[in-house]
Amino acid sequence: MKKRFILALAAVVVLAAALGGIKGLQIDRMIAHGKQYVPPPETVTTARAAIQNWEAVLTAVGSLTAVQGVTVTAELSGKIVQIDFKPGSLARAGELLVKQDTSSEEAQLRAAEATVALAKLNLERLAKLLSERTISQSQFDNSEASYKQALAQADNIRTVIAKKTIRAPFAGRLGIRLVNLGQVINEGQPIVSLQSLDPIFVDFALPQQQLPLVQPGLPVRVATDALPGQTVAGKITAINPQVDTATRNIRVQATVANRNEQLRPGMFVNVGVVLPAQPPVLVIPATAVLYAPYSDSVFVLEERSDEKTGSPVQVLRQQFAQLGEKRGDFIAVVSGLQAGDTVVSTGVFKLRNGQTVVVDNTLAPEFKLHPKPEEN
Repeated sequence: MKKRFILALAAVVVLAAALGGIKGLQIDRMIAHGKQYVPPPETVTTARAAIQNWEAVLTAVGSLTAVQGVTVTAELSGKIVQIDFKPGSLARAGELLVKQDTSSEEAQLRAAEATVALAKLNLERLAKLLSERTISQSQFDNSEASYKQALAQADNIRTVIAKKTIRAPFAGRLGIRLVNLGQVINEGQPIVSLQSLDPIFVDFALPQQQLPLVQPGLPVRVATDALPGQTVAGKITAINPQVDTATRNIRVQATVANRNEQLRPGMFVNVGVVLPAQPPVLVIPATAVLYAPYSDSVFVLEERSDEKTGSPVQVLRQQFAQLGEKRGDFIAVVSGLQAGDTVVSTGVFKLRNGQTVVVDNTLAPEFKLHPKPEEN
């Protein structure tokens, strides 16, 4: 019995050793095959780093203000007896808007004018008598003073009537009427908004370090979500002489045409100040960049000789790069690349350093500085 057990145990040991040897040979073959295996080259699209002259633009956020804008108010208290404007219409300078009750002042004016006429006659009479030396100079002076006082009184009443006859101080677009016929309004009460809309001001602020770059006359481009896809051209017309001590920004004002009156005071706008200089920049497609927390990089295509066959192959070299401004489909490269370097333009997230590739640009996208994607 003991002999049988020993024989069985020996057979099991021999079988296990044979299986282990076979498995070891298989693993050795797999390791050798893995060492000799060369992954197939990845198909990529490429683009060359090129020099372009980009427009130098200073961007800012601004708001629109009227060249002339005011809320017309009453200077004196009184009852409205006439409204001569239509809300939303255009008003000419000096056009009658609202008239208050001036019947009392008009009666006072007629009395004052009669006093003026009488004082004038007395003055003329005394002037003749003075030339004949039949009256004293003091009598003539008193008559002259009375005449001037009567004139001043009449002018004062005319001024009151003029203040109660409210006219447009300048040409512009009227707003919503805030008063009604027959309403008694108080001094300073709003009547209607009047805004001159063409042209219109654009107020915006720039950092103080950009002050040497701006000057009156530089062109600006204004864009707003109220006019999607459109830009309005204008020019810088004024630069504030004082820098804001709180923000260290300087206020700049531009003037833009607004013939259709689509821009209105108070609107939020994006402003671009176009500088005269156009510095050259090195650009690559934005899709060529592999963004990472530690640093951004690109894959540069290099031609090398295969270590086994000696034939030329295309190999990737991962290159860290310092990036600048992005415009359209391109991004500027500050350092890390040179003009003429060939970089992988798409699918960089799946690549690695030292990988062999094959270039196929038949399906490469077209990169544009001012792309206009279709709405699908």
